[in-house]
Amino acid sequence: MNITGIILAAVIVGGTGLFIGIFLGLADKKLTVKVDEKEEAILGVLPGNNCGGCGYPGCSGLAAAIAKGEAPVGQCPVGGAPVAAKIAAIMGEEVVETERMAAFVKCTGTCDKTRQNYQYTGVEDCEMMAFVPGGGSKACTFGCMGFGSCVKACPFDAIHIVNGVAVVNREACKACGKCIAKCPHHLIELAPYTQQTFVGCSSHAKGKAVTSACEIGCIGCKKCEKTCPNGAITVTDFCAHVDYSKCTNCGACKEACPRGIIL
Repeated sequence: MNITGIILAAVIVGGTGLFIGIFLGLADKKLTVKVDEKEEAILGVLPGNNCGGCGYPGCSGLAAAIAKGEAPVGQCPVGGAPVAAKIAAIMGEEVVETERMAAFVKCTGTCDKTRQNYQYTGVEDCEMMAFVPGGGSKACTFGCMGFGSCVKACPFDAIHIVNGVAVVNREACKACGKCIAKCPHHLIELAPYTQQTFVGCSSHAKGKAVTSACEIGCIGCKKCEKTCPNGAITVTDFCAHVDYSKCTNCGACKEACPRGIIL
């Protein structure tokens, strides 16, 4: 090979490399996604659990929404007030205090309190019970099935099955809502952390059916409703429910309940 061929090959390779380099440089500038500094800063202070309790697809989704002004600075239920304060400082806003919430399971029908129709052995998953005769072995078709779908869904180890019923550790609960979405009987709700009065039943069966299935189920007698001085507890479809915004935790309904279902 003569010297001319070598020089020509070097020029071709060098020219090709130069062209590719210029092309990639221009593409990088053209395709670069602009980063919102506030969004990055907010993402940095969020807990990173990606639980979805805020209503957005993970912490990055919430950070973007807050940076755009589409979500309040205190939207993260996991981070609570400390994280809200940090985000407010980034956004240059004042923190609006929100009440701490925690999940509550509206069922206290433990294994020793409820009647079993049969002995069940099989897949332990509440959502699968829809395909099982009677919706499970418990005589009450409204209560907790006790197979722990909510336990598996909780990213904070805040809910456990105790004697056949799901029980929430209110100290550990971050009110992310994962357990609420997972419960097929819709037994779990959020209540103020300071709330002390709850109805531990969700049965809408009539009195006789309730007493035959569970020793402590609500029979819809309305004694609690008539006793409450604040109109904070009402009975609908044979089941009592507390309006936490009106309840003062006076305990009058608890004393009036003949079934001991008000905690």
